Amino acid sequence: MEYIYIFIEELIDITNEMSPYLLLGFLFAGLLHVYFPKDKINKYLGKRKWTSVVNAAILGVPLPLCSCGVIPTGISFYKNGASKGSTVSFLISTPQTGVDSILATYSLMGLPFAIIRPFIALFTGILGGFFTNKFDGATLENEAVINGNHQKLIESKDHSFKRMFNYAFVEFLQDITKWLVIGLLIATLISVVIPEDFFIDYLGNEYLGMLLLLAASIPMYVCATGSIPIATVLLMKGLSPGAALVFLMAGPATNAATITVIGKTMGRKSLVIYLFTIVVSAIGFGIFINEFLPKEWFLIMDHGMMQDHNSQSLSWQLFQSLCSIALVLLMINGYLKGHNYFQQKKATVSPSEIKTMENVTIKVKGMTCNHCKMNVEKNLSQLEGIENSEVDLSSSSVAISGNNLDINKIKTKVEEIGYEYVGEAN
Repeated sequence: MEYIYIFIEELIDITNEMSPYLLLGFLFAGLLHVYFPKDKINKYLGKRKWTSVVNAAILGVPLPLCSCGVIPTGISFYKNGASKGSTVSFLISTPQTGVDSILATYSLMGLPFAIIRPFIALFTGILGGFFTNKFDGATLENEAVINGNHQKLIESKDHSFKRMFNYAFVEFLQDITKWLVIGLLIATLISVVIPEDFFIDYLGNEYLGMLLLLAASIPMYVCATGSIPIATVLLMKGLSPGAALVFLMAGPATNAATITVIGKTMGRKSLVIYLFTIVVSAIGFGIFINEFLPKEWFLIMDHGMMQDHNSQSLSWQLFQSLCSIALVLLMINGYLKGHNYFQQKKATVSPSEIKTMENVTIKVKGMTCNHCKMNVEKNLSQLEGIENSEVDLSSSSVAISGNNLDINKIKTKVEEIGYEYVGEAN
């Protein structure tokens, strides 16, 4: 019973430290989503020049997209004319960090890590894009123009505050909630179960720890924000700052699904460059931090969870608690909406419309978040004859209605944007 009490207390402490920064980060995410000029993508990312690679990395660093959400977005850019180099640059830089994770990193790990993470994401994105342009510069841009398939990104013109808040605190929160909760629970469990200085006592070689974390991080999925509490607790248990950085880089930047989609869509050579850049950069920067930067910069002392609550002002503690309550309520709201508990009764369809309208439901693998949902619905709606498409993430299905539906075109479009067409649902 005592361990349960300690676990709950530790979980509350971690959540309180992160919640004010998370809520602020979500707000910035909503602002970027609504007001970012996505119609400029082709202009800034389409050329096989180093400037396009740099633009893609700069674009990716603040965007709050995880490694599952970045794939449909990056592939969409690629299909709409972005060069391979700028696409790889975007795919590497984006999932490593974001406005929400930068603020959350500062809340638990301090200013040095909060500065280093976006800098490394920018550098690795540029490096990966440069190598891709040099060694695998083929692009779909010319093919798309020749075949008449080059499509403009369709974006809503409704830049309202309502849309901004809905994305920030409903759609985006739905995507991140599962992995944030998992990260918090794992971090709390490590904090309670693993002894202090565990890595110093039982894993004396800090570079062996770095390699072990790298091997574990590449195939697994963890979002940039969800990785923060885990890395923080590992640091407190004696893990070296360089090894923690390896986890913060490779964990969010790669996973098995991402690797599969990149290889299938952009080719084996681009995939090798993508993985090589992440692996070499993670090890290189990890060694650099361990050998050349003061270890005092990365000590989790008098900061985050190590901070004595008596030293904090009562008003700040109260504010943290209120933010945590708000965060939990928003998570619950997002979960309920995601499972259609608030679904309104659908409008009835007249018999004449039923006769002329075709309806088909297909199964699609690889859809994991609201970014996937929006990407699939948007691209399918552009096909001739389709009046409406609606994704159900829980069943990995898409309900499509329209006239003269062409299943082959639907299958081709689904696979073009990086997902796996399974077939029609029974």
